Amino acid sequence: MIDKVFKAYDIRGTYPEELNEDLAWKIGYAGARFLRKNLTGPDKTDARKNMVVVARDMRPSSPSLCQALIDGIRSSGTGCIDIGMIDTPEMYFAINDLAGCGGIQTTASHNPPHYNGFKISGLKAKPISEDTGLQEIKSICATLQKSTPVQVGVLEHQDLTQPYRAHVLKFLKMSRPLKVVADASNGMAGKFLPAIFIGQPNLNIIPLNLDISGTFKHGLNPLEDGNLSQLQEAVLSNGADLGVCFDGDADRSIFVDEQARVVRSDIVTALLARDFLKTNPGAAVVYDLRSSRVVKEEIQNAGGIPLRERVGHSFMKKTLADSHGVFGGELSGHFYFRDNFNCDSGAIAFARMVSVLSQYDMPMSQMLKPLLRWHSSGEINFEVADKDAVIAQIAQKYKDASIDYLDGITVEYDIWWFNVRKSNTEPLLRLNLEANTEETMKKKLDEVEQLICAPAQH
Repeated sequence: MIDKVFKAYDIRGTYPEELNEDLAWKIGYAGARFLRKNLTGPDKTDARKNMVVVARDMRPSSPSLCQALIDGIRSSGTGCIDIGMIDTPEMYFAINDLAGCGGIQTTASHNPPHYNGFKISGLKAKPISEDTGLQEIKSICATLQKSTPVQVGVLEHQDLTQPYRAHVLKFLKMSRPLKVVADASNGMAGKFLPAIFIGQPNLNIIPLNLDISGTFKHGLNPLEDGNLSQLQEAVLSNGADLGVCFDGDADRSIFVDEQARVVRSDIVTALLARDFLKTNPGAAVVYDLRSSRVVKEEIQNAGGIPLRERVGHSFMKKTLADSHGVFGGELSGHFYFRDNFNCDSGAIAFARMVSVLSQYDMPMSQMLKPLLRWHSSGEINFEVADKDAVIAQIAQKYKDASIDYLDGITVEYDIWWFNVRKSNTEPLLRLNLEANTEETMKKKLDEVEQLICAPAQH
């Protein structure tokens, strides 16, 4: 099952068929060896740097998988700091706060409850993906037997609730009272909402699904149809100023306005970019290439440097760090912050969104209206056997356009543009298209859809 559970950015599979305690032990052993191998200079002999931070989410299988992971880490002779049941962004904070060589979070993020997995981070919480270490960890796992001679590393337990709370609250500054419905999705936001936000001045939070005992009122992915309906109903029935829904491990946040309409995450990126650039003039802001043109326009209008990047957290974090940028956002609801170790955080995105809205004496829908000047198709998936042939056909058809291949193919004209990307794991092409009017958007969407589907007719 090793080949099946190692993905591009993390380790994930169904429990216990694909991912079990035996494999978790091997991942702990291999992961610890990899993380310590990357230590250089004085770090190699620093006892604290040789420790791996571990934690878990609320899934029923997480305690036993995390314990097996810890046993594997310690069997490699590596020390371990267990920080308990937390949201994934707290892991990023912990790696930096505790100065360990990295961390492993037991979670399957937004996948259904019968899934589980591991997110591995290196020094300073830099992501360990397929290109930066997961392949090596996978290779070590494949050679391991649990009877491998062991040397037991030390184990510590720490509770970082208070320092993490203080860190997140640095991003919260309310200018007027707001009523907010917050849906924790029975995920890890159910821990940080009461610990950090509920009871804060000028923030009246109506919580939904705070229970983290392992039963779930709805799915853990707020981008899926139906998973926001409970939030939307509560926003309307309570007359709230906005609503927020977090995914399972709370590294993503999706917002709805006071009319319960979903706010696209690229619009949130544009809004927050403008806010960060007020206090960081001339800074870079990173955004994924599916984002509306309004993002680039707002960054430039605010005096910032727009940096367009491939989809995926490892690309976003690296570009944000390399550019010393202040902020970044993805269409998926991941938001990245320079002052959060260049990492994503649902809690911090929420703190900034309510802070910005509180500066305006108007409803959220009115505040966002000037940003809705482009018309988007949203992401549409097409099942295609020969993905490369379709992309070549697109390039030929639109050869008079501005074209680049940063991630799939992006075709740009003055009043409309689109991107077509290949799925890494499925025979799918993903289309995002945008135009300056609804009419043009629909017309061009029909044109591009016909081109993508054309090979299937032969």
